[in-house]
Amino acid sequence: MTGGNAIRGKRIGAGPTGEGERGHSAPRKQVDYWCGNGHHVRPSFAHDAEVPQQWSCPRCGLPAGQDAEHPPEPRRTEPHKTHLEYVKERRSDSDGVALLDEALTRLRGNRGR
Repeated sequence: MTGGNAIRGKRIGAGPTGEGERGHSAPRKQVDYWCGNGHHVRPSFAHDAEVPQQWSCPRCGLPAGQDAEHPPEPRRTEPHKTHLEYVKERRSDSDGVALLDEALTRLRGNRGR
């Protein structure tokens, strides 16, 4: 059961409501974008703002362009590389063999002590 003094739909201390009390909104323009999956998104920008060529689709995350017939290609993601793959990029097989021989010689020398 609610009391007769309840304030409904507004929190105490809330600011003014309505455009008349807040001032007028800046002029806006809406721009259409389409992604490779055919999704359509229409964000709004300030009238004097520079409009980006691509926009990220909120439904699938693919890049969206302003041409519905030719949407931008999806970004190519590089697969995760293992530590060994990074090492192989920096070292040749002969370098690896030389380092292994050096480490084995050092280990065998420590055993003799």
